[in-house]
Amino acid sequence: MPIFTVGCGAGFSGDRTDAAAPVVQTLIEWGGPAAIIFENLAERTLASHQLTKRINSQLGYEPLLELELEPILADCLLNQITIVGNFGAANPEGAAKVIQALAKRLGLPSPRIAIVVGDSLAGEAANVLLHQHLGEQFDQVNFVCANAYQGAREIADAILAGAQIVVTGRVADPSLTLGPAMAYFCWSDDNWNALAGATMAGHLLECGAQVTGGYFADPGLKDVPEIHNIGFPIAEIEFDGSCIITKANNTGGLVNARTVKEQLLYELHDPAAYITPDVVADITSATVTEIAPNRVRLSGVIGHPRTNTLKTNIFFDGGWFGEGEISYAGPNAAGRARLAMEILQKRLGPIMKLRFDLIGLSSIFGDDDNALLSSAIKNPVHSEAHDVRLRVAGQHQDLKIIDLLLREVTALWTGGPAGGGGVRIAKRQRLSTQSCLIERKQLPATFYFLPNE
Repeated sequence: MPIFTVGCGAGFSGDRTDAAAPVVQTLIEWGGPAAIIFENLAERTLASHQLTKRINSQLGYEPLLELELEPILADCLLNQITIVGNFGAANPEGAAKVIQALAKRLGLPSPRIAIVVGDSLAGEAANVLLHQHLGEQFDQVNFVCANAYQGAREIADAILAGAQIVVTGRVADPSLTLGPAMAYFCWSDDNWNALAGATMAGHLLECGAQVTGGYFADPGLKDVPEIHNIGFPIAEIEFDGSCIITKANNTGGLVNARTVKEQLLYELHDPAAYITPDVVADITSATVTEIAPNRVRLSGVIGHPRTNTLKTNIFFDGGWFGEGEISYAGPNAAGRARLAMEILQKRLGPIMKLRFDLIGLSSIFGDDDNALLSSAIKNPVHSEAHDVRLRVAGQHQDLKIIDLLLREVTALWTGGPAGGGGVRIAKRQRLSTQSCLIERKQLPATFYFLPNE
C-alpha cells in the first residue's frame, strides 16, 4: 500500500526554529514521497500580522520565516520534499519573495513557489459582502480587513502543477497536510472518508510538539523522556486516509495513545462533526492503536460532505491595549499588592475599565470583571504569600488614556505602597474580531506562481 509522509516543522508563530531539521533528516532517511508543513497562523497571529502590514506593506508574513527555512531549504529541494506553510499570513507574496531571495543567497536554484490566494477580502465588493452579513454592526466599526478559511484543493493543484513550495495565507490548519496528500493520492473532492482521515492527520500535526508529549507532560503523572529535545511529529498517510503518527528520529518526546487522543480532541467542538473547508470529519467511530514504541495508528475516521459556507474573520480597529506589572515581596506582600490595585482603581476606574490579576494568588482563574479576584484576595489562605506580582490591563480607543495607565503604574515606584519593584509596562494597537459564515461560491480561491528573478 502506498504511503505519503508529512512532517511538521512548526506549530505556531514563534515556535522553535531548530525543530524542522530533524524532521527533514528523518524524511530523507526513510525515503519516499514526503512533505513538511509549517503551521504559523492562529487567529490572533493573523490579526497582529495585519497590523504590521498596515505599518509596512512589505511585511505581514511570518517574521521567523528565514530562520525556519534556512536549515532545511536545500535538503528539501534536493530530496523533493514539498514545503507547505501558511507563513504567508497577511502577505503571502511577500513571504514567497523572501523564500526566493533566501534560495539565491544559499546558492540554490530558484524554486517553483506557488502562492495561494482567495482568503483575503478586500475592496468595495468585499465591503458590500461583509455588510450583508454584519448589517448595521459593520457601519459601527472601523473595518481593517477580513480573511476566510480556505481549504486544501488549491494547495493540491499547485503541487500537481509543479510547485516545490506552497505559500498560503489563511487556510484551515489541517488543509496544510491534506493538500499534499490529495495531490499524491489524486483524491477527488468528494472522497469524504479519505479526506476526513487525512484531515485528522493534519489536525494531529498542526500543533507541533503537542502530540509528541509537549503539552501532554505533567511530571510525576505523565512523564515525557528528554522533553528538552522533543521531536516534532510525522504522519504516514495511507490511501484510505488512515495514518500512523510518529516523530523525528533521534529526538526526545513521546507518541502514545494518550498523546494522540489528547491532540485528537483538541479544539473539537463536536467529535461527530469537525467542520473544515474540505470535509466534515466524524471521529466517534475512530480507533487509536499503539502498534510500536512511538508509533500510533489512527483509522476509522468517517467523512461527510463539506459545508456550503466558509468561516470568515472580520478584523476591525480595536483601539489600544495597555498593561503594567509590579512586584511586592516579603511580609504582607499580598496586602501591599491589593493596596496598589485599589490606588489604580480609584485613580483610573472613572475613565476606563481595568482588569487586575494578582499573579501568585489569582490570575489564571481570574476574570475581566475582577469578581473572582475579589474573592481570592479575601481568602485567609493567601495571607501568608511572600511573592505577589500585580498586573493591570486596560483597553481604550484613546491612546492618551492608555499612556496615562502606564504612567500610573510607573508612579507606584514611589507613590506607594512600600517595596514595589520590577515595573514593566507595554502598549499595542488592537484588532477586534467578528466571525461569520459566507457562501464559498462568493469566496473563490486560486494560486499562481511567483515569477523567477
